[in-house]
Amino acid sequence: MTTPAPDGYDPYAYAPFAVTVDLAVFTVREARLHVLLVERGQEPFRGRWALPGGFLLPRECAEDAARRELAEETGLGPDTVGGLHLEQLRTYTDPDRDPRMRVVSVAYAALLPDLPEPRGGGDAASARWWDADGAGPLAFDHDRILADARDRIGAKLEYTSLATAFCPAEFTLGELQQVYETVWGVELDRPNFRRKVLNAPGFVEAVEGPPRRTGGRGKPAALHRAGDATALHPPLLRPPRTDPAAPSSATEGHDR
Repeated sequence: MTTPAPDGYDPYAYAPFAVTVDLAVFTVREARLHVLLVERGQEPFRGRWALPGGFLLPRECAEDAARRELAEETGLGPDTVGGLHLEQLRTYTDPDRDPRMRVVSVAYAALLPDLPEPRGGGDAASARWWDADGAGPLAFDHDRILADARDRIGAKLEYTSLATAFCPAEFTLGELQQVYETVWGVELDRPNFRRKVLNAPGFVEAVEGPPRRTGGRGKPAALHRAGDATALHPPLLRPPRTDPAAPSSATEGHDR
């Protein structure tokens, strides 16, 4: 039920503006961080790649709009979209961010495993997963949104157990380390990483049974599964890059 406006209030006293949602959806594919992008099928920026998103409907909340637009523009099924954990990133309010009119965008970020191949739909000409290091320049201010979302996701891996969601149900610590290296774009010292993981209560728990061979020439590695902790104490702080201007070996050689 809509509550009527109070007496004397003029809803036209301020210039109207639109509200949109934009989504930075990440997954790990072939040991690389990928982001979901759509090719714009309409002006402005027709033919340019952008984050999926669109305008809120009059009686729609931002999160519902985000899920609707994601399904419409990528063809991802309702089970996939409905199961996404969307985290509100921030609101973008630059007056000139959209050439059509004043548009405020509520951006969301998500980092999920095993997402299927998308397909274009709605007003998107096509949709695909892009290597996050090779995505851009994007339409609107989506390069900024993408950068902010990567920072947020990287921080989530420091303080939460989110990284275990990108591993099989039973995984080695080497597989878990690869998730961190992929998202952070740095190489980690193996013994130090192992010590920090095992010292974080509830982060992982050992799996009884024979170890699994990982494909290398070394001995089989012990298996673990995700523990019951959601927050990490102490956190796994990412190491700084030695040269911020140069990609580490974990991010070199990406393709467009």
